[in-house]
Amino acid sequence: LNTQLQGDQIANRKAEVDFSTFLTIMYRQMQQEDPGKEILAALAMMDKQKKGFITASELRAKLTRLGEKLSEDEVDDLLREAKIAPNGMMKYEEFIHTITLPVTDD
Repeated sequence: LNTQLQGDQIANRKAEVDFSTFLTIMYRQMQQEDPGKEILAALAMMDKQKKGFITASELRAKLTRLGEKLSEDEVDDLLREAKIAPNGMMKYEEFIHTITLPVTDD
């Protein structure tokens, strides 16, 4: 609520935000976001047997057809990071961990 009020105040003033206020707002926003948790919840709904596995083909279908659709190339890039078993199954918690790791400068 406090963040919303700050946002409303900023919008109403149409003024610049000082750096300290910007950092405060961004910090609070980052504390609220947990993409890994959101992805886990979505993939768990696809796991009909509740064993921690989904098929790569099912994930591909969902990613290219629902919500903010990804291209085949984008899905290929994501699946390259996955450990897909010969039967096409993958542990989705491992996959989420891999794709949500911070990018490092090598």
